[in-house]
Amino acid sequence: MTPAALRKWLEGEDSQSVGMTSEGEKVTGKGDGEAVGHRMGERILELKAKKQADLDDDDYAAMRKVIGYVHRHIKQRPDGDISDTRWRKSLMNWGHDPLRD
Repeated sequence: MTPAALRKWLEGEDSQSVGMTSEGEKVTGKGDGEAVGHRMGERILELKAKKQADLDDDDYAAMRKVIGYVHRHIKQRPDGDISDTRWRKSLMNWGHDPLRD
């Protein structure tokens, strides 16, 4: 996703109603706390704003985490129309829209 598309997504209610908190609680609405994926989406925006020369070890570790998450969850694609699934919304929080593959 482009930074602009990711920013718009993260600001929406759908983005804030999927995933799991760092304590392992399921997020089903904005009042349930911030999901790990939503937090990572914000981190992705920070990374995309940095110049490559300014990236540090923590930045590269975060990028590897995103790549691992996306690769694992792509393999769990549900059958049927994925347009309005928690699966797709969770991936979008991590900066990947599977409808744009």
